[in-house]
Amino acid sequence: MHRHLKIALLCAALAIPVVAGAQDRDDRDRHDQARTYQDRAHHDHHEWNEREDQSYRRYLRERHKKYRAFNRLSKKQQQDYWNWRHSHGD
Repeated sequence: MHRHLKIALLCAALAIPVVAGAQDRDDRDRHDQARTYQDRAHHDHHEWNEREDQSYRRYLRERHKKYRAFNRLSKKQQQDYWNWRHSHGD
């Protein structure tokens, strides 16, 4: 019985970081959706919402790139997207 308790505690201890990491990703995704980005080259701002996310995913598909959260891209990569975005309507 004592052995089963140790195993259960060990499993719980190993599962907590996995669950916490998933929650952090969800929080980042929600934060990313509510963010506003400045496009300096085109002198405007873009609100990151569901429509912008769909455009970004289309941009990635056209370039055969794997998804990477927009806020994790370098400034140059973000600007490449905004340049594409201004030449492609909704």
